[in-house]
Amino acid sequence: MKIKEGYILREVAGSNIVVPIGNAQVSFNGIMTLNDVGTFIWKLLENGADKQQILQAVLDEYDVDSERAEHDIAIYLEKLRSKDLIED
Repeated sequence: MKIKEGYILREVAGSNIVVPIGNAQVSFNGIMTLNDVGTFIWKLLENGADKQQILQAVLDEYDVDSERAEHDIAIYLEKLRSKDLIED
């Protein structure tokens, strides 16, 4: 999976936000604020990580059980898909 072209992650006043640039500004109206885990996963997606790599990285980085992490990652990825921010 990978973040689609036209979206960048920026830190503004201590918050991590996704900002559309170029043509993406037309289809994505506004910004999206990410929490720490969302930012962590976003950075993995910028490097083309697949779902299994994301799961393993989250398990290595955070104190969370595998079932919970897998569930939460699936919800987050679906949210990104629904906003057309990622591609497989």
